[in-house]
Amino acid sequence: MAEEGLAQRLAHLDARVAEAARAVGRSPAELTRIVVTKFHPASLVTELYGLGVRDVGENRQQEFSAKAGEIGPLDGLRWHFIGQAQTKKARAIRAAASVVHSVDREKLADALDRAGEALPPLDVLVQVNLTDDPGRGGVAPGDLERLAEHVAGCETLALRGVMAVAPLDVEPASAFATLAGYAERVRSVVPTATWMSAGMTADFAEAIAAGATHLRIGSAITGPRPDHG
Repeated sequence: MAEEGLAQRLAHLDARVAEAARAVGRSPAELTRIVVTKFHPASLVTELYGLGVRDVGENRQQEFSAKAGEIGPLDGLRWHFIGQAQTKKARAIRAAASVVHSVDREKLADALDRAGEALPPLDVLVQVNLTDDPGRGGVAPGDLERLAEHVAGCETLALRGVMAVAPLDVEPASAFATLAGYAERVRSVVPTATWMSAGMTADFAEAIAAGATHLRIGSAITGPRPDHG
C-alpha cells in the first residue's frame, strides 16, 4: 500500500510539474526532477528506482554515504549531493555522488578535484547565496565569476551551472529571477554551464518560470519524514 501511495504522489507531482512547464511555454522534457530522500530509509530509494526515478538527492554526507553503500550500484541511478559540504568530507562525497550542487568556495572545489583521481568527471554546480547573511550556504554574488573560473580550471570537475535556495523572506519568483541573472553570468565564463538547480515542493512553479532545469522535490513525493529522522 505504501508503494501505491508513493507511486500516486510521484505521478501527481510530475503532472503538476508538466502543467507548470507548459504554462510558461516550456517542455517538461527540459526538466530533471530530483527526489530528495533525506531522513528516509534506503528502501525508499529502491522503491523509487522501481517506479522509474533515476535522480535522487541527499543533504548530509554521512546519511548519503550510508544509503549509497547499502543500495550499491543501480543502473542509471544518479545521486545528487545538495547539502552544505565540508572540505574534509569531499572524498566520501566524491565516492558516490554523480552531481554536487553546493560548490560555494574554491577550497571545496579543490578538495573534490583532488578526490577525483581515477574517477569519471564530476558534474558540479556553483551555489549562490541569495541572502545578505554570509553565514548561509553559497558564494557571494560578487565572487561568482571568480569561483566559476576556478571550478572550470579543475581537471576532474565539470561546471554545469548554478544552484540556490529561495530565501524565506523573498518572493520565490523574484529570487529565481535574480538567480537566472547569475546563471547568465556563469555562462559568460563557461557557455555550456546551462543547468539551473532551483525550486522545491513549495516553489517549483516559480522556478520553472524563471528557467530552472533541475527541481529538488522532497515531501510532495516522499511524504512526511519518519519520526526518528
